[in-house]
Amino acid sequence: MDKVEIFTDGACKGNPGLGGWGAFLVAGNSEKEICGGTRDTTNNRMELQAVIEALSILKRPCDVVLHTDSQYVQKGISEWIHGWKARGWKTASKEPVKNEDLWKALDIAQALHTVEWRWVRGHNGHPGNERADMLANRGVEVARAASKK
Repeated sequence: MDKVEIFTDGACKGNPGLGGWGAFLVAGNSEKEICGGTRDTTNNRMELQAVIEALSILKRPCDVVLHTDSQYVQKGISEWIHGWKARGWKTASKEPVKNEDLWKALDIAQALHTVEWRWVRGHNGHPGNERADMLANRGVEVARAASKK
């Protein structure tokens, strides 16, 4: 399987507010940047969207090391999701899981791959995370420009 390293980030100007997501992918000597954004969203939704978009562009099974500065994403997909699914997408306190649509999409997107989930401290000088952050903020600008049309 191909080995891919992915760095993802989400950004939101207001929470909820104008949001953006970004991902930086590295496979061998190849690099790819992707980003996008939307109006009236939350930071957590943008963090999830970044990961979904990054995994979705991989067209065949890959060994992925995925770096996120979101403990919500890292713990959600590697720990909490199993209980949510077993309880019919309810939390331990019987509340509906927030962002269920994106968690389901992420569960599907990751299924094709072997993913090692790594949390990194955000805004701490990590080159891959800083690049993903820059892309997420670019995504906010894409959303801002689209909202002015």
